[in-house]
Amino acid sequence: LSRLLRRLLSARRSLEICLFAFSSPQLGRAVQLLHRRGVRVRVVTDAQYMALNGSQIGLLRHAGIPVRHDQEDGFMHHKFAIVDKKMLITGSLNWTTQAIQNNRENVLIVEDAEYVKPFLAEFERIWEEYNPTNYTFF
Repeated sequence: LSRLLRRLLSARRSLEICLFAFSSPQLGRAVQLLHRRGVRVRVVTDAQYMALNGSQIGLLRHAGIPVRHDQEDGFMHHKFAIVDKKMLITGSLNWTTQAIQNNRENVLIVEDAEYVKPFLAEFERIWEEYNPTNYTFF
């Protein structure tokens, strides 16, 4: 947790987060702090998970952080973050206390454009796909 927090808090310009599950209060506070510091934070998450008790998503939205979510039946199951468009944080870890304290998880942190670029492109693609103005309601 401390290593992940250190990497996140190094953000100076932008933080893109694409997570299935986000309920860790410590990570939620760090993301809100970055937002208050003027870092551009955007979050993509899963609609079903974000409504569960303990999810940080409502608190992030309340803090003014833009959040978008899927509209389909399957899960938005990605687990990655991009710091300042140059550092990729990815792996099996959901940002939950259970995952951090009890599970066997992996986290890979890479500062190589060859790896960051496709994840950033995926984030932007999903961000546009989940734009609420594109939703069709019947």
